[in-house]
Amino acid sequence: MVAQASEIPVPNIEELFRPTHDERARQGMVSFIRKLAIIDMRRALKEDYESRIEPRLDREGRKPADWQTIEKAMQQEHIFRFYSAVRYNAQEMCYLSVQPAVERALPAMVGLARDLAVRNPAGGSLRLNPDLELPKYITALDVHLTPGWVHSEHTADDVAQGAVVSFGGKVFTGQHPYRKRPGVVGESIAYWIGKKYPNFAPRRILDLGTTSGKNLLPYCTAFPQAEVHGIDVAAPVLRYGHALAEHEGLAAHFSQQNAEQTDFPDGHFDLIVSSFFFHEVALKATRKILAECKRLLAPGGLMVHMELPDEASVSPYENFFWNWDTHNNNEPWYTAFRAEDPLALCAAAGFDAARSFKLHIPDIATFGEERHARFMRGELPSPAHGAGGWFVFGAERG
Repeated sequence: MVAQASEIPVPNIEELFRPTHDERARQGMVSFIRKLAIIDMRRALKEDYESRIEPRLDREGRKPADWQTIEKAMQQEHIFRFYSAVRYNAQEMCYLSVQPAVERALPAMVGLARDLAVRNPAGGSLRLNPDLELPKYITALDVHLTPGWVHSEHTADDVAQGAVVSFGGKVFTGQHPYRKRPGVVGESIAYWIGKKYPNFAPRRILDLGTTSGKNLLPYCTAFPQAEVHGIDVAAPVLRYGHALAEHEGLAAHFSQQNAEQTDFPDGHFDLIVSSFFFHEVALKATRKILAECKRLLAPGGLMVHMELPDEASVSPYENFFWNWDTHNNNEPWYTAFRAEDPLALCAAAGFDAARSFKLHIPDIATFGEERHARFMRGELPSPAHGAGGWFVFGAERG
């Protein structure tokens, strides 16, 4: 919900992050290296596979029919090993490059977040549960190679992991051509919903695994009449996200909850969304979370989750590319989730198969409104996931 503007400007917690000249230079270098790996080297890797490795496998009678065959062949190639080394190290350096500036700013960030959690000048709220047991799939690994991931706390009322993930994420996406804004996934889904369901006016919206809410806040502006909630198990990112929302004048309600079992009443939400969420939780948890979505969704409601495309939706080579993260980026559930059919997962959770869907939608920041209108009319396809489009799945509740 969009709040009335406060007479006194609310400080921006992100303006407290003030890297030195050398730190900015390091972050710029790391951002370039990651772009080199994820865009340029990715393209070169595929070209080498198609021109040299795939024909060789074909001649040897081993034409690949699945991503596992491709992976086994590629693991022996110097180009893949070099690509993996560059990508892995760039991933680590994204977050390491921002830590010194976060550490210097941390006392001021904590103080500001603490103050805003008490005052709530934009009308939002922050509800934490110190007794919540964090799932092992969150605590066992530094997911994304992020030191401390989203949950670690180093001081009272800590926001460090929120800042590290936020600013490390900006280094991560800084030179990516299809990640123009931090909340562009939320923007893209909200825009698509507005065109697909022009009369849809949700009263309450829930974002699962919201972290710092950057993909939650676009729903506040897209549906200003709605009460907007974001949940996560990690307190540091929720504190940080609440401070960001209050600065933006957006009345978002953050609460520390496990999406497998929330404390909201049945049928409480008209729209349930998530971004980059399910592939980071255990598959058993995914099934519970979708069942919880079914419980929480009101009749006539809508569920839309942005996720990685399932294996059946893309080529064997693209499956090989996406599944790199399972062993190299501390995301052990990545491959298992992608092997599932999202429509079958929705059906198992109790959603009507005839009302369930999976598709690619355009990234609104790069695709543009005119081309989006042509997409909605069926005149243009959506770009692929991560290359100007986003894969989504979900269901309507009758």
